[in-house]
Amino acid sequence: MLEYLHIKNFKTLADAGFPLARLNVFSGLNGMGKSSVIQALLLLRQSYERHTLIQQGLLLNDDYAELGLGKDIFYSDSQDDTISFILRWQSRSSADQFVFTYQTDTNLLPIETCNLSGDLSELSLFCDGFSYLSAERLGPRHHHRLSSHHVKNLNTLGIQGEYTVHYIAVHGVKPLSIPGLQHANAINASLLANLEAWMAELSPGLKIRATVHTELNTAALEYAFIQGNDRTDFFKPQNVGFGLSYILPVVTQILSAKPGDLLIIENPESHLHPAGQSLLGRLCVLAAASGVQLIIESHSDHFLNGIRVAVKQRVISPDQVSLFFLQRAMEAAQHVSEVLSPEIDQAGRIDHWPADFFDEWDNQLEQLL
Repeated sequence: MLEYLHIKNFKTLADAGFPLARLNVFSGLNGMGKSSVIQALLLLRQSYERHTLIQQGLLLNDDYAELGLGKDIFYSDSQDDTISFILRWQSRSSADQFVFTYQTDTNLLPIETCNLSGDLSELSLFCDGFSYLSAERLGPRHHHRLSSHHVKNLNTLGIQGEYTVHYIAVHGVKPLSIPGLQHANAINASLLANLEAWMAELSPGLKIRATVHTELNTAALEYAFIQGNDRTDFFKPQNVGFGLSYILPVVTQILSAKPGDLLIIENPESHLHPAGQSLLGRLCVLAAASGVQLIIESHSDHFLNGIRVAVKQRVISPDQVSLFFLQRAMEAAQHVSEVLSPEIDQAGRIDHWPADFFDEWDNQLEQLL
């Protein structure tokens, strides 16, 4: 597990440290630096995948992130010309440090210092136990792309969830790796049975059919519904609620995780009913309590409250949940992000609520009253 991340001179993160837990939730107003934390990890991952990280440097544009040139990611008020990342892992006695030289007009920042405590391939950020789902996921469509490499070798769904249907078709009959993620209403321990059971919490009676058409190099997704003692015909996703297709990769990725995996998910609650957002918070808690590490960016108070209730119900201990709220002071002389860390206690209470930290419900209610 990644225990600590330190970022220096990267965008508005001038000198920021993040003590991480099993479940990590990043929040804040738009443009405060939440995505920058995730992008720092993605740059390290994509540089490692392209074999530039150790010998050449930080690759700014590839599959996981396209951030432009050095001038686009450098903290403008820096007193030196380096960007650095420090990562400390639970399994290692010392941290890994990466320092890159700032250059204005290049998308490959040269490596200056690389102090490693061991083989990177053993760590969740760099091994096959890593997955990332961006906020820009695919909406409803009948036909989906195939990728045996992602589905069978990497055990991932693609950055936009584009291989989710192929993944379900291949792995749907296999049992979950984590028994703690099994839904009480699932007819068996398979991925598909549990996927249907969890998704039925969002849309009652939902049934899922994923079919691979190798001759067309595509996979097809269809939904049906249990109605009384019968089942409806199967419908194309375009004729069912948008939120179902948008959330399908998120639920699939969590259910297919293994202990020790690292999942990064942006805005998992998008297009979900408030009750569904709370349920998703609880599902993330169950995964974290079973040994999966999650880094989540969210704007949803319902998602947060799902986590808080799960803490109160002792599904997970408070020390396994970290909250990070990023903000910027408009009157400050420098354009820099400040990191605050509200804490959850065993009763699910949060010790302090900075302005704009999931407080809009109270703000609007006060106006109404």
